[in-house]
Amino acid sequence: MWQRIKTFFKDSETIAWARLQTALGFVVSVLTFVDPQLLAPVLPPKWFPVFLLANGLATEYLRRRRASDLK
Repeated sequence: MWQRIKTFFKDSETIAWARLQTALGFVVSVLTFVDPQLLAPVLPPKWFPVFLLANGLATEYLRRRRASDLK
């Protein structure tokens, strides 16, 4: 089981972190679409999901760009 998880993330903690951030960004996007005031005390509803989603995608892109074994 652990080997399959490691293979899915291409043995990279950075990619695992990026995919977690992307998934959280998607979930937060859906939550703020359903109830925009849910996360308002933390961050304005417009920017929180965009930040998480963009951060996850940027992290994975930069990691893949640097490592030739992940292409």
